[in-house]
Amino acid sequence: MAGQGIILSLLIGAIAGWLAGQLVKGYGFGLIGNIAVGIVGAFLASWILPAIGLWTDGGFFPAILTSTIGAVILLVLVRLVKSA
Repeated sequence: MAGQGIILSLLIGAIAGWLAGQLVKGYGFGLIGNIAVGIVGAFLASWILPAIGLWTDGGFFPAILTSTIGAVILLVLVRLVKSA
């Protein structure tokens, strides 16, 4: 069961990272980079969204949505740091 969870997390991370790269133009990190951005974005979103009162139910598509929001926030922060 643990192997399936890891594969699912990698798949969600890859999809969320790719979507975030499409939404925040100028950032393409390749497959491994997209997975990393998506996973870090998921952790970021799981911390930020409940703090502002937003929460999604469990499931595949809500996980992609939440991870994508976090990944977009992460990429915007990276852009701000690079431009400073």
